[in-house]
Amino acid sequence: MAEDITSSQKTVSRKKQRRSVPAGQLHVQATFNNTIVTFTDKKGNVLTTSSAGAAGFRGSKKGTAYASQIAAEKVAEIAKSQFGAASVDVFVKGVGLGRDAAIRAMGAYNITVDSIQDVTGIPHGGVRPRKARRA
Repeated sequence: MAEDITSSQKTVSRKKQRRSVPAGQLHVQATFNNTIVTFTDKKGNVLTTSSAGAAGFRGSKKGTAYASQIAAEKVAEIAKSQFGAASVDVFVKGVGLGRDAAIRAMGAYNITVDSIQDVTGIPHGGVRPRKARRA
């Protein structure tokens, strides 16, 4: 008599291997209304992210430098503890108040900043002109 093999087999689930990312990238998008901080590996794969809104700030307080500092500290803590981040290249986008506050927060977690690059979009060509006036 053949036993049903599929029911007697157990599926073995492997523990997810902890990733080590000693050098990564920190993307800071600072707008007037919010600041989004993202930690990625060198290829740009997102590892962890946080924002001023996710840190508990609401309304106009989300756009402040303090809110972006708290968001960056959340990201730095996870990057340091879970991924072993030691150094980051910073890419800043936008014109908000949290631009440099997010970068300074990395120093509190002993994460060295290798380079800072501004990747804010520059408009070229301008907006579409109005249609010609008919008289």
